[in-house]
Amino acid sequence: MKPITTPESMTTNRTVISQLLQLPVLVAALGYLVDMYDLFLFSVVRVPSLKALGVDGDRLLSEGILLLNSQMAGLLIGGIFWGILGDKRGRLSVLFGSILLYSLANIANGFVTSLDQYALLRFVAGIGLAGELGAGITLVTEILPKEIRGYGTTLVATMGVLGAILAYFVADLFDWRISYYIGGGMGLLLLILRVNVLESGIFIKTKQRVLPRGNVVMLFSSPTRLAKYFQCILVGLPIWFVVGILITFSPEFGKALGLSEPVVAGKAVMLSFSGQVLGDLVSGFLSQYTQSRKKVIRLFMLLSLAFMLVYLLAPVRDTTLFYAVCVCLGFANGYWTLFVTIAAELFGTNLRATVATTVPNFVRGATIPLSALFIQLKPALGTVYSALTVGLLTLAVALVALTYLAETFTKDLDYVEEV
Repeated sequence: MKPITTPESMTTNRTVISQLLQLPVLVAALGYLVDMYDLFLFSVVRVPSLKALGVDGDRLLSEGILLLNSQMAGLLIGGIFWGILGDKRGRLSVLFGSILLYSLANIANGFVTSLDQYALLRFVAGIGLAGELGAGITLVTEILPKEIRGYGTTLVATMGVLGAILAYFVADLFDWRISYYIGGGMGLLLLILRVNVLESGIFIKTKQRVLPRGNVVMLFSSPTRLAKYFQCILVGLPIWFVVGILITFSPEFGKALGLSEPVVAGKAVMLSFSGQVLGDLVSGFLSQYTQSRKKVIRLFMLLSLAFMLVYLLAPVRDTTLFYAVCVCLGFANGYWTLFVTIAAELFGTNLRATVATTVPNFVRGATIPLSALFIQLKPALGTVYSALTVGLLTLAVALVALTYLAETFTKDLDYVEEV
């Protein structure tokens, strides 16, 4: 028997859709699209851009890690700066300032003529890129009703992943320098849309009260808050192990695994994020259906473990099949949306932007120690088993951290953290 569609249910559906399509949600989603385009463009153009600057052979890996770490260091510093600014001055100040900085930095990336210039500009771009996701997710979770805010954050994250896929196709059609210009140009155009976006009502109400906002010391003054904060970071580690090591350096893994043809890094990035689009949608809807963030995150972590083992240990010699595994790894990374949403929901309005901005950027920045550990283990264990060791470690600590986090699906976000 087909379910009966009543006028009331139709009205409810239209209301939900209209709330999800309001300007702040759309602008946050488009901002994250541009953010992810610029963030992952380097992974796509790493090899051609370095070759154009005279780098080849084994230096492609070492110099690539140097540039990636420069970008990640910028994300770490930017995450702290934009997070504090978002709680002190407002979510919109971050949405304007961050996109302006990384748009100009990425345009400048197209003019580099040396590795030093490239590293410096990836660092500056990283600072700018650090603010977009946290401010956007914070704004969306605060303006949407708790019953549907999971759909809103899913929309934002899905658009972001589409930005990473767009980076591949743009880089495939244009020279790497032009690809950087396009990313910066898209960001500057988006600034026009943000002029009419209003601030979060919850933040405005909190701003009228006399209490500390964006005070990082508050995270350390309470053992409970500090434990929650670090647990949030640990939960996201497997995602950036996959992205920052397995996918970014897929050509090196393909060579170590003896694949029939060389792996194209840009194609691996595009395919993994194609999988993540589906993963973001599935995890978001599963979370709404089960009314749980934690159950779905745990499921996707276990999927990530399974596909990681296939990627590194299965006797795959066909490059096409290897790309298919990259898609599956991307799908398992689809809990990124829920991970950032939990970080925003676990903390009060006066610390929410600080946490929601710093946590994903500390996870991104964790690529630095993870890649360093991978390189350190590589001489003794080889490319495959050093990656396997690091991957199993990140998944183990993430699963333990998730166990101790509180469920946040039905949590009311109109509250503050007391000193």
